[in-house]
Amino acid sequence: MKLASLLLIGSVLLLPLGAHAQWQWIDKDNKKVFSDQAPPPDVPEKNILRRPTGPSKRVNVTPPAAAGDAAAADPAAAAAAPRAPVPGAKPAGVDKELEEKTRKAEEAEKARQAAETQKQAQAKADNCNRARQAKATMDSGIRVARVNANGEREIIDDSARASEQRRLQGVIDADCK
Repeated sequence: MKLASLLLIGSVLLLPLGAHAQWQWIDKDNKKVFSDQAPPPDVPEKNILRRPTGPSKRVNVTPPAAAGDAAAADPAAAAAAPRAPVPGAKPAGVDKELEEKTRKAEEAEKARQAAETQKQAQAKADNCNRARQAKATMDSGIRVARVNANGEREIIDDSARASEQRRLQGVIDADCK
């Protein structure tokens, strides 16, 4: 019982430690803002009153128009200034693990498509062989029987044989290329 109460008191005392990781700044309406996230980029540095003790997550970004104006005014300063990233170009710190996963996913997709194509080609070859065998049976002139919808056996007459030969020839023309 004493252990449970000590744990409860200890956890209550540790709760306020989470409040230390907060930002505090004055917004554009001159109101104090408290947050666990960094202020928006439009808040000037002088208005940030308190930062968390860890490393700053705020990134200062200069607008590209201001950099272009500085380049027009002083070409030597423009050459020394860092250049903005080119749209569409890969950043220097690209995640290699992400690239590897993307490459593996693309390879897996290509392998899946190749397997699907091979499966379809195998099915066409099987259909071709079956159609040729059935056509050879129909062309031989022997009696062929079918089972009708009632489960009764019936012999195919000449008109049904001719229509079946045309159907089988169509399958051969389509699948045996």
